[in-house]
Amino acid sequence: MNAVVEKRQTTNGTAARPFVAPEVNIYERDEGYVIEAEMPGVAKNGLEITLEGNTLTFVGRRIDEEMPGNVLYRESRAADYRRAFELDPVVDTQKISAEMHQGVLTLRLPKMERVKPRKIEIK
Repeated sequence: MNAVVEKRQTTNGTAARPFVAPEVNIYERDEGYVIEAEMPGVAKNGLEITLEGNTLTFVGRRIDEEMPGNVLYRESRAADYRRAFELDPVVDTQKISAEMHQGVLTLRLPKMERVKPRKIEIK
């Protein structure tokens, strides 16, 4: 996990858990962009993805599970993951899709039809 990128406040003014930036892979294909974010332990129902203007933000919440028995040592912990990206204007925001599989969020950001590479027919 990367360093803390932001802290949030609870309603009573006390500091809440910090957000952690999940590691991401971003690549481009002819049809669009793909963002893969690693958020281990985050379930689909603990994930929120928003688009405001051209800023795409995703937040994933991982909840600490109770350990059966007496805890002797614990490295895993609850975490709130958060990343935000400014989208290229060529992204067709109406067609963005998301999938969560084994702790990896995959966002597909298709390009608008008018900017996709195409072959020009010679007459």
